Amino acid sequence: MGQREPVLILGGTGQAGAGAAALLRRWHPTLPLTIAGRDPERARRLADELGHATAATVDLRRRGLGLPATTACSAVVAALWDDRLHGLRYAQERGVPYLSISSGLVDIAPEIVAGAQRAEAAPILVASHFCAGAVVLAALHAAREFDRIDTVRIGAVLDEQDTGGPAGAADLERWSTATTAGLVRRDGVFTWVDGPDAEAEVRRADGTGLPGRSIAVLDVPSLALATDAPDVRFDFAVGESTGRRLGGPASFEAGVEIEGTDRAGAPTRTLRRLTHPSGQRPVTATGVALGVERLVGLRGAAVGPGLHTPEALLDPAYAVERLAESGAVFTDVAAGRSSGAARSAS
Repeated sequence: MGQREPVLILGGTGQAGAGAAALLRRWHPTLPLTIAGRDPERARRLADELGHATAATVDLRRRGLGLPATTACSAVVAALWDDRLHGLRYAQERGVPYLSISSGLVDIAPEIVAGAQRAEAAPILVASHFCAGAVVLAALHAAREFDRIDTVRIGAVLDEQDTGGPAGAADLERWSTATTAGLVRRDGVFTWVDGPDAEAEVRRADGTGLPGRSIAVLDVPSLALATDAPDVRFDFAVGESTGRRLGGPASFEAGVEIEGTDRAGAPTRTLRRLTHPSGQRPVTATGVALGVERLVGLRGAAVGPGLHTPEALLDPAYAVERLAESGAVFTDVAAGRSSGAARSAS
């Protein structure tokens, strides 16, 4: 691989950051990493466990992150909310890739504007999708057999004990404060829905339902524009997952329902479920690690400057392989001739 500067992971001791670091170490044993966090001892322990890694203390409130001017990196990963965009500026000033996962649809405007103002400065991967884009990639993999896609519906369950640690819980609270409305694509139009229109029942893997609602999530425009589907919706429920209902740990579960026509022009429908017995952490970590791997040229050519999304850079088939390696399970629940409008994905 040759000499390479380390990947700087902001929030590297949190669930998403530490999980992504572990995967990157497994996939690329000699890739240098810098684990940055507010607790220097915790960061040092994790760096020692990973090997080929160093620890750093950062201050997201300061331009330059409080790091020495001589600090070098090959990419910056914001595995927590980069609220002042100092991580993004740090990457732009050094001309290295930047990846973020915590802005959500409601907070990406400053990120997008900063990227547009300095479009040639650095590649920016906007990955504030559900599980850092992993569900979008799984859905696009399921869509590969269709000739035309009319409807995509996602139904995801997040266990209330699996919100991703303090940073993840803060993200959920911030997003719900920004808006209670959900974003859908309906008859080709991106539309905000609230009240009864936003409500939905989301099916768990065991077939039981949870009350959920449409949410404002980047997965909707990503899937709509990648598939040209005129109707796209993402429903989300927080509650007891199937794993805990069966007496085990919190599990991750998402249903992907697609309707359209097959290669022969016949109406068809598929329902695929993505589950993980260890919850959302390994799914999110895989999404982050895939993005880093692609950005810095560890798989394919290094990415050029500009704004990017996961589905624009990553191969869905490869993403599904990596998710399966992490322990994710893909189940085809239903497939065949379409019988009408899509139901809530389960």
